[in-house]
Amino acid sequence: MANLLKKEKSPYLKQHENNPVDWYAWNKETLLKAKTEKKPIFLSVGYASCHWCHVMAHESFEDQYTAKLMNEKFINIKVDREERPDLDYVFQRSLSILTGTQGGWPLSMFLDENGVPFTGGTYFPPKEMQGRPDFKKVLNNVSSVYKENREKIISQAPQMQDIFSKINQRSAVLSQPLEPFVEKIITYLDEEYGSFKGAPKFPQFYMFDAIFYFYLKSNNQKYLTPVETLLTNISSKGVYDQLEGGIARYAVDEKWIIPHFEKMLYDNIQYINLLTKFYQKTKKEYFKNKLIQTINFINKEFKNQEKLYGSAYDADSEGIEGKYYVWSYEELKQLLKDDFTLFEKKYEISNTGNFEGKNILVETKNKLSEEEQNKIKKIEEALIQERNKRVKPFFDDKSQTDLNAFILDTLISASIVLEDDNLKNKALETIKILNEKLSNKIYHCYDSSEIDVFLEDYVYYAMLLITLYEVDGDEKALEKSTTIMKEIWDLFYNKDTQLLQKNIIQKNDLFVSPVDLNDSNIPNGNSIYLNLCNKLYTITNDKFWMEKVNILKKSFHQVLNSFYSQMFSFIKTLDLCDDSVSFTFFGKRDSFEVIKKDLQKNFLGRATFVYKNSEEINGSVVVCKNQTCSEKLKNLEEINGFIKSIF
Repeated sequence: MANLLKKEKSPYLKQHENNPVDWYAWNKETLLKAKTEKKPIFLSVGYASCHWCHVMAHESFEDQYTAKLMNEKFINIKVDREERPDLDYVFQRSLSILTGTQGGWPLSMFLDENGVPFTGGTYFPPKEMQGRPDFKKVLNNVSSVYKENREKIISQAPQMQDIFSKINQRSAVLSQPLEPFVEKIITYLDEEYGSFKGAPKFPQFYMFDAIFYFYLKSNNQKYLTPVETLLTNISSKGVYDQLEGGIARYAVDEKWIIPHFEKMLYDNIQYINLLTKFYQKTKKEYFKNKLIQTINFINKEFKNQEKLYGSAYDADSEGIEGKYYVWSYEELKQLLKDDFTLFEKKYEISNTGNFEGKNILVETKNKLSEEEQNKIKKIEEALIQERNKRVKPFFDDKSQTDLNAFILDTLISASIVLEDDNLKNKALETIKILNEKLSNKIYHCYDSSEIDVFLEDYVYYAMLLITLYEVDGDEKALEKSTTIMKEIWDLFYNKDTQLLQKNIIQKNDLFVSPVDLNDSNIPNGNSIYLNLCNKLYTITNDKFWMEKVNILKKSFHQVLNSFYSQMFSFIKTLDLCDDSVSFTFFGKRDSFEVIKKDLQKNFLGRATFVYKNSEEINGSVVVCKNQTCSEKLKNLEEINGFIKSIF
């Protein structure tokens, strides 16, 4: 047999197309082959910018002897987790159930001939190392166990399915206060460096977005402090690219100094999103500068040939992790010459370095004069030019609908807060391209139309369309979003769980239904859908949407006590539904434009904006919070007065 990945379009799968392993893609034909030949499946899940995926590929999948073992004993399937997030979710959970260990990438799972997992792990080295077994021994042992216990292993499949059915076990709770969940999680946070204590350190932006929401609602300092601590540390340390902008996936240390250098679009979207809200409230210039720098970086470096946004940058270049980003002490001295002393004032650099003898740029706490700051900008520009001479990390240019819709929605909001019409117009231009791509059908990846669409693709695209209506009163966007939202319910609603599942129900090719309530790379699709249903009910007064709100609210509350630490987007959304705010504008568009912009700067994302065309010359606004509404208000003074009375 030959490696079949040459037929695939995924950048990650194509990285493995010349492996001596007989790789197959995940599809009906491959699963039938395993069943027909009664052979177990080795499933390898990763993504194009995954460092340890590259390591295992080089050590094992490029090795002739290892490949021979794999080909003889298994049907080998390679999966890009960004193409199949439903599959990744199910098998990551399976690993945790089977072994009690945390998952990650590369994910290495062993499945029976029917596609049900029975054991697995993550990275396996070519020789035993730090408690991780030799991959060749793993292959031989698993193969022997399967041959000797085939019928027993297959017969255990119903037990696995039963465990999955109980993952989101429900309680009798139908409604409960939400703020205590936020207060509880704060007690576990690292007060000095932000996020959770210890290392490695992940930003967990969806959690801090919820915490900041409760700050905006209550003005309580205890909610502001952890958010500011997180953003300050991330923005000033090595996990942030001080020269070009953008953050790395995570830090390997507790102080955010040493990044795992890969840059993911989804992390940077949420960083921009939280920075936007934080700057909107605090007006701190430092964070405004980081926000603008990161936006510029994403718009410059993450656009692909389709003029849409790709997925990620690799951690490695020329086979070395971080090579593109780090500097030796002598290199900086030679390049900067007389400016070196000033550069040392801005950044912590040393002869020994902070990463394998080299320097990752970390800001000092030294204050710089305006003149020094201007000079530093020129120095940084020169270093960027010098760094651009290096071999850049691999760019996964795959366009995903969910991430493209998410970043565009985020940029629209940022443009309003920054009062940047140019940024808004650029986002609108890209939205036109996205709409053209999705005019006939919603895809997950545009260059791989055979890849089934997922819940998040539908939901985040609908979110973007509703935002366009809220920002500019785009009735066509509202109409399209309403159609998509109804399609979501038809395609993804699982009647047994009373939740939306990740993939289209009728196209599910996994051994269980992937109903996921975790916030993972991005806020969960179920929570976004609930928020949009609540918005559509406010905009249209159609009871269809309130019915969906009530179904989902009930389901969320029934599992929240068990899984709240992984459901922060739900906590925020449930509170938004219970504490619903809206601004309804009456009159012709230009009659309330100034008032609208002012309210959007402060309330977009926290409130719903509704437009009612009328012949009113001066325009008016009705402000509502739950069932309490104002009369028609004519100016900002009246509006702000009413807002103060109800908040």
